[in-house]
Amino acid sequence: MEPMDIVGKSKEDASLPKATMTKIIKEMLPPDVRVARDAQDLLIECCVEFINLVSSESNEVCSKEDKRTIAPEHVLKALEVLGFGEYIEEVYAAYEQHKIETMDSLKGGKWSNGAEMTEEEAAAEQQRMFAEARARMNGGATAPPKQPDLNPSLES
Repeated sequence: MEPMDIVGKSKEDASLPKATMTKIIKEMLPPDVRVARDAQDLLIECCVEFINLVSSESNEVCSKEDKRTIAPEHVLKALEVLGFGEYIEEVYAAYEQHKIETMDSLKGGKWSNGAEMTEEEAAAEQQRMFAEARARMNGGATAPPKQPDLNPSLES
C-alpha cells in the first residue's frame, strides 16, 4: 500500500507511542512469553494501519450521512462494514465504560472539590486565585482584588 497523507503527514510519520504499545502487548501475553522487537514493531504498524482503515471508513459513513463530525455510531458502523461486526458489542461496552470513567475523573479531578459551584462561587474563587497570584508576583504584597464598578453612570 502506498503511503497516504494523514492530516498533512506521510504515513511513516504517523505512529503510536512505542513504550505504551510494548506495555499493552506484554500485558496481553503470559509472563513467560517474549516478543521479538521486530514482532513488536510489526504489531505497532498493524495497529496504525487498523486505525487508518477504521478512521477512513468512519469518514465515509459520516460523509454519506452529510455530517462533518465523526461520531461513535459512525465508528461502530465502519467496524460492521469492514467485517468486524462480531466485535461491535464489546467495543460499545468499552466505549460506555470509557464515558463513565471520564465523567468520574472530571467530577473528582484535581480542580474539583467534590461539589458543584454556582457561577458566583466560581467567580469569587477565580478572583481569590487571581489575588493570590498577584501577591506572589508582587513579592508577597497583597492588594485586594479590584471590584468592578457597579454603577458606571456616576462617572463624569
